[in-house]
Amino acid sequence: MPNSSLLCTLVLCIAVIGILPLHAAEGVTMTQSNDRVRVEVNGEFFTDYWFRMKQHPALMTSKSGVTETNPTKHTYFYPLIGPGGVNMTRSWPMKPDAEGEEKDHPHHRSLWFAHGAVNGVDFWAETPKAGKIQHDQFVEVKSGTDSGLIKSTCKWVAPDGKVVCTDERTFRVYNRPGNERLFDFEITIKAPADRDVLFGDTKEGTMAVRLNEQLRVTRGKKEPGTGHIVLSSGVRDDAPPARGDTVTWGKPAAWCDYWGKVDGKTLGLAIFDHPSNPVHPTTWHVRDYGLFAANPFGIHDFERKPPGTGNLNVPAGKSITFKYRFYIHEGDEKQAKVAERYKEYVSSAAK
Repeated sequence: MPNSSLLCTLVLCIAVIGILPLHAAEGVTMTQSNDRVRVEVNGEFFTDYWFRMKQHPALMTSKSGVTETNPTKHTYFYPLIGPGGVNMTRSWPMKPDAEGEEKDHPHHRSLWFAHGAVNGVDFWAETPKAGKIQHDQFVEVKSGTDSGLIKSTCKWVAPDGKVVCTDERTFRVYNRPGNERLFDFEITIKAPADRDVLFGDTKEGTMAVRLNEQLRVTRGKKEPGTGHIVLSSGVRDDAPPARGDTVTWGKPAAWCDYWGKVDGKTLGLAIFDHPSNPVHPTTWHVRDYGLFAANPFGIHDFERKPPGTGNLNVPAGKSITFKYRFYIHEGDEKQAKVAERYKEYVSSAAK
């Protein structure tokens, strides 16, 4: 009967329409547990925010065969999953038995924010004399259709137990197609009411990523890798440096893109420096072995200027804010339209 056929068609259409939005509306999901916040984009795992100080100690074995344990001293995001399910960051030391990875710099934990000289305390390293960046509390953990966020606070604690400064940080992940990932990291550093906070002039910092070993520009002892480092200024590294460091190291630029091949697929990660940051454009502590960091303070090391040239002082009771966007993409910097995406970031932030 025609009416019966029409009714069946309507029921089928309603069922399909009812199912499809469920997938489209999944968005960004944040799930908090006792030691991490799990982040998923449209049902696909993206990253974990590890906020306890007891997980993933670094196991370091000396040449004499003695194994020592380096405890975690800051919060971090691990792993960072890019297009096709590829881990964009190094797995060691979070994964002690990670194959094919250099076991250097145990403080290079996937994605993190830290600095090597804050009122004279080293918050970059994980040595016994280093400070700790300790999670304090969550202000908001929110899932959403278009984006999700983790807003939290941390205390920067010196080895003697004194709180040097505090921060409030917001990690916002956007709902994007599977061929890219997009997120913002914003952090406000707050000085105590009774004293200034000095971010010292050192290369050891600051907004940092340690990339997948396959993305290195240099493999082993100056063997070519697949990686390329590109600055917004046009300065780039496409092969192991003949001597010294990469030409992009320590140079100022509004953005930096680090791309190469992982398991045969061309992928990259770009970091965008926000124009409102205290020092813009930032200088880049970016190495041929996969360390990739925005560091606006290291002028003495980068430009061989007098020590302290890059110091930044936060007066007592005041604060400073740094904003960055991360764009994980397929292809090289031109195929991914990194320059255009940076312009989008700047224009959207101005609204």
